[in-house]
Amino acid sequence: METILIKVLAVATLLACTNTFADNAPDKTECIAPAKPSGGFDLTCKLAQVTLLDTKAINSPMSMAFMPGGIGAVAYNTIIAQRPAEPGTIVAFSGGSLLNLSQGKFGRYHVNDVRWLASMGTDYGMIAVRGDSPYKTLKDLMGAFQKDPNKIVFGASASIGSQDWMKTALLAKEVGVDPQKIRYVAFEGGGEPITALLSNHIQAVSWELSETVPYLTDDKIRVLAVYAEQRLKGKLANIPTAKEQGYNIVWPVVRGFYMGPKVTDEQYQWWIKTFKKLQQTEEFKKERDLRGLFEFNMGGKELDDYVKKQVVQYHGLAKSFGLIK
Repeated sequence: METILIKVLAVATLLACTNTFADNAPDKTECIAPAKPSGGFDLTCKLAQVTLLDTKAINSPMSMAFMPGGIGAVAYNTIIAQRPAEPGTIVAFSGGSLLNLSQGKFGRYHVNDVRWLASMGTDYGMIAVRGDSPYKTLKDLMGAFQKDPNKIVFGASASIGSQDWMKTALLAKEVGVDPQKIRYVAFEGGGEPITALLSNHIQAVSWELSETVPYLTDDKIRVLAVYAEQRLKGKLANIPTAKEQGYNIVWPVVRGFYMGPKVTDEQYQWWIKTFKKLQQTEEFKKERDLRGLFEFNMGGKELDDYVKKQVVQYHGLAKSFGLIK
């Protein structure tokens, strides 16, 4: 009898925890992806959209909105100036957003003007070519580039000075080529760089690994290197790092969310606690892994400190390339 009572109490406790997970949740929730569909911001929003509902952290499906423009600048300015106090609205960001902030590309607004909320994982930069490209390794590609910089056109989903450009510039620096001589095509976002690569308009794409994973199943593209300290695990273990090929480039890309500056402390803390719980669930871990992201759990002040530190570091890097004074 005592054993049965204990089991009943355990079940009741579990149900209570489940039912209170969505207590005080906003009536409506929305995730803004600051680019066109199919890119990293889309991926980040969908990860939250799926897992928040699956774990019953929210009571109804989260809506999504795409707000391209200025590689995040339009969304950043909109949430601060026009929608600063919406308790149910979160906006996706990445390391690229922080790099743009470090260079003043978000206009009059700065890193302190939003509430940095939570990370969803980390990605890594990479470089890829078409599956039938003559460049089989990173050394092949950079050898051709070093011999004739005009021969290779690099493409990415961001402008000059972005993280995609920075990664390309670091490669150029590794082989002694002036980064200003890079032939670089900037796309607004989404899947445009891959489309251009497959159409042979560019010879290489500088992007993030998670955005590339969906294209790896049919061998249409070949990832030459991932910018991680060491090889990744699982189905990505066959991709060599740039470091093991002799190029000292490591570029992690954090992905997460921020909120408007006038969201109340109570509303902000609800999201922090919710994401902290979410990150520990099996549903979240499974969906994160499916999207090619790796564990990187931060929230609230810890993430705020990390973001501001990264902005300072990116500012120094941009200055070293002559992008800012």
